[in-house]
Amino acid sequence: MPEVLVAECPECGAEIEVTDVIEGEIIECPDCGVELEVRSLNPFVLELAPQEEEDWGE
Repeated sequence: MPEVLVAECPECGAEIEVTDVIEGEIIECPDCGVELEVRSLNPFVLELAPQEEEDWGE
């Protein structure tokens, strides 16, 4: 059975449970919809994902 990882959303405080993620993966908070980056698996740490800048074709 896959391990369930639990962390708190840094934006809204919701408890997020995931399985089968890797470091650097982007997931979405099911409550507030913000994009979160998996920073560490042990301990399981989520941070707000960096916002991608639009380059507008430059």
